[in-house]
Amino acid sequence: MFRGRVWVVGDDIDTDQIYHGQYLPLTDPSEMAAHALEFVPGKEGFVAQVKAGDILVTGKNFGCGSSREHAVLCLKHAGVACIVAESFSRIFYRNAVNLGYPVLECPGIVSAVAEGDEVEVDTDSGEVTDLVTGKGAIGVPLSDVEAEISRAGGLLEYIRTRQP
Repeated sequence: MFRGRVWVVGDDIDTDQIYHGQYLPLTDPSEMAAHALEFVPGKEGFVAQVKAGDILVTGKNFGCGSSREHAVLCLKHAGVACIVAESFSRIFYRNAVNLGYPVLECPGIVSAVAEGDEVEVDTDSGEVTDLVTGKGAIGVPLSDVEAEISRAGGLLEYIRTRQP
């Protein structure tokens, strides 16, 4: 269960907007986090304002573009607790699960919450509730295996814990 302030971005936010390719040589997660959403119009100052535990709500096809894991890592290390999207690109979604980062696909979420409101997200049940307005939406929780991978802290930890 997550509870935090909402940030809203639109549809088709690609990985270059989330974490631009010019920063790919960076390997320190705190340096990577300093560039999260830097190329999303209207969110250029996101990193200076985001607080640990905040929640990113997105439109359709979030994370489209390249397969870089950096897009997931920069948000995670910037303090974003989880991402709730109308829909994710397949590769971004898989990267998030494999890195143990909480995501929830939730059609209708953008119209159910407002930027700056506080929301509660239950990734197990798929329920999202705007605590300011009382509105909510129901998303699609991770499959059993995806949830196990996420709870283990990512695919590598999941594999390690399953080894004899």
